[in-house]
Amino acid sequence: MNHLFLVLCAALLTACSGEPPAKLNTGDAAPTFKTVQLDGAPVDFPAAYSGKPVVLRFWADWCKYCEGEMKIIDTVRQRHATRGLTILAVNAGQDKDTVAAFMQKLGVGYPAAMDESSKIAKSYGVVGLPTTYLIDAQGMVRGKIVGEADEAMFERHVQILLK
Repeated sequence: MNHLFLVLCAALLTACSGEPPAKLNTGDAAPTFKTVQLDGAPVDFPAAYSGKPVVLRFWADWCKYCEGEMKIIDTVRQRHATRGLTILAVNAGQDKDTVAAFMQKLGVGYPAAMDESSKIAKSYGVVGLPTTYLIDAQGMVRGKIVGEADEAMFERHVQILLK
């Protein structure tokens, strides 16, 4: 069932444009992008995050695995906040009102960034949701989680990122 869900998500994201998604691997430089956070604050990634480890979380409110996992991510973020861990939840393909309602419902302590056209998701090679990238302080991809992750798995990835 999980596999079918991911295949359907991949088809949906691929259908949004005629271009295939990028191939992004561990060790690659994180693609740059500019957008805004839900509150209107500008996001210039990775330039504005230089020197900080960042978790980019691609999600949508219709993703049945995203809600619980976003709460887990916040728990791990709180444990590692003093070590500079930053989370940026990039919403793929939804409007501001939808994103605002979902983030308010979650009550997490990290910002949401807008990607209404899924252009950012495509530049990262996202083919299904949830997808999470772990970016080191130098802007390099150090890990990737495709699909649902539990707290222990996410914690292991964060520990590696923070070394």
